[in-house]
Amino acid sequence: MHELAITVIGPDRPSIVANVAEALAGVGANLTDSTMTRLRGHFTMTLICNGPSLVEAREALSPLEDVVIEVREVAPESDKKDNGEPYVVSVHGADRLGIVAAVTRVVAVAGGNITDLSTRLSGTLYVLIAEVDLPGGAADELAEQLAVAAAELGVEVTLRRAESELL
Repeated sequence: MHELAITVIGPDRPSIVANVAEALAGVGANLTDSTMTRLRGHFTMTLICNGPSLVEAREALSPLEDVVIEVREVAPESDKKDNGEPYVVSVHGADRLGIVAAVTRVVAVAGGNITDLSTRLSGTLYVLIAEVDLPGGAADELAEQLAVAAAELGVEVTLRRAESELL
């Protein structure tokens, strides 16, 4: 069985998700992980599926118009368990160059792994929300380092333990 990573990017319009899902289902692809969003009028989707070969998936998606599609084989995820503690980093403030770079570097230096990140610009307000897995006991030091970065950037940063969610 093949495991594939697929990205789809193009102008947003109704039916893109349905068209991609139907094309992949038609060749026996099981969608196991996906994320989809609209960014300033552009649709983007990244997914992992298993089942069809690389060629079958590419052929199934080729009739889709006005989108850029990348399909590649990936190795199955190992049975490695995440040992990190889940946290959420939130940033709010005036938009300026370097916010994402500075905040993500502080998280990386603390040994954190960013598992999800989204940003949004609303007028002059910039918002960043990142889910991170932190090594045990790293949260207090990270909070201090984020406070330093926030002061330098002129933004507000919060770090809080993530609530457990049921899927």
